[in-house]
Amino acid sequence: MKPQKLKLSDYLLGFGFVLLMVGIATVLNDVEIILPEIAALTTGLWIYHEPGWLNQPAKIFLLPSITAIVGFGINRLPLSYAVKISLLLLIMIVLLCLFRSTLAPSFATGLLPIIVNATELSFIIAILGFTLTLMLVVSLRKLHLQHPYHATINYRVMLVFLIIALLWVLVVSLLGRPQMAAIPPVLVVFFEILQKPMYPGKMAIKQMVALTGAATIGFVAYSLLDSRLLVTLIALPLVWALLYLLQVRIPAAYAFPLLAIILPHQMFQSLPLVTLLATSYFFGAAYLYQQYIKPRLISR
Repeated sequence: MKPQKLKLSDYLLGFGFVLLMVGIATVLNDVEIILPEIAALTTGLWIYHEPGWLNQPAKIFLLPSITAIVGFGINRLPLSYAVKISLLLLIMIVLLCLFRSTLAPSFATGLLPIIVNATELSFIIAILGFTLTLMLVVSLRKLHLQHPYHATINYRVMLVFLIIALLWVLVVSLLGRPQMAAIPPVLVVFFEILQKPMYPGKMAIKQMVALTGAATIGFVAYSLLDSRLLVTLIALPLVWALLYLLQVRIPAAYAFPLLAIILPHQMFQSLPLVTLLATSYFFGAAYLYQQYIKPRLISR
C-alpha cells in the first residue's frame, strides 16, 4: 500500500491547536490544562489520519474523557502510586473491551492525572473541551469516512499488555523507583505494537530511538528555556524532524515535549533515561512476543 501523503495544512492546523492549548494554560496560569496526549491525538487524527483512531468519532471524545475522569478519581484515593497505576491499567483494559475500541491514547489520558497529581476541575474541563473539538473536526471533515476501519478486539493481546505492564510496575516499585511505573507515550506505542501482525527488530530500534529522542528534545528544551509556550513552539518541529529522519510515524512522540513541561521535578530530571529503559523493556518484550510466543500460540 502506498503511504499516505501528508499535507502542510494538516501540520499547521494540528500544531496550531496544540499551541493554542499551551497558550490558554499560560494565560490562565494553570498547568493542568496542558494535556500531552492531546498532541498525540491531534497528530494521529488530523495529520496522520490513523484509521484505528478515526473509527467511530464519538469514541474520540468518550474514551479519553472517561479514562481521564477515572484516573482523576483514582488519584484521590489513599493508595500507593504503584497501586493507583496498576488499578488504572486494569480498569482501562476493561473499558477498551467494553467499548470495543483500540484507541491507545486513552491509556495516557487516564494515567496523566495520577502522574502529575491533577487536583483541579480545570483538568476535566480541558479534557472534555479538547477531545470534543477533536471529535467535531473529524466529523466535519468526514475523516472517518475517508479512512474506514473496523476495530477488532483481540482479548489475548489485552491480557498480554496487562501482564507485561503490571510486571514493569512491580519491578520498578521493588527497586524503589515507582515514578518509572508509567510513561504514557511508551505505553501507548507498546499497546499499538501488540496489535500489529508483525514487529521487526529494526522497527523496535527505530521506535526506541524516536521516543527517547523526543523525550530528550523536551528535556533539553525545557532545561534551557523558561517558557512552556516557547518550548512547545520549538520542540514540536524538532520531533517532526527526528521522525522524518527515522522514517517513522509515531503520534505519541509529539506528547513528550508537553509531558516534559508538566512533569514533577524528580520525574523530569530522569525523563530521557527512564524513557530509554522503558522502551527497551516494553519494545523488547513486544518483539519477543511477536517473534516467538505468538506464533506458538497460533499454531496450537
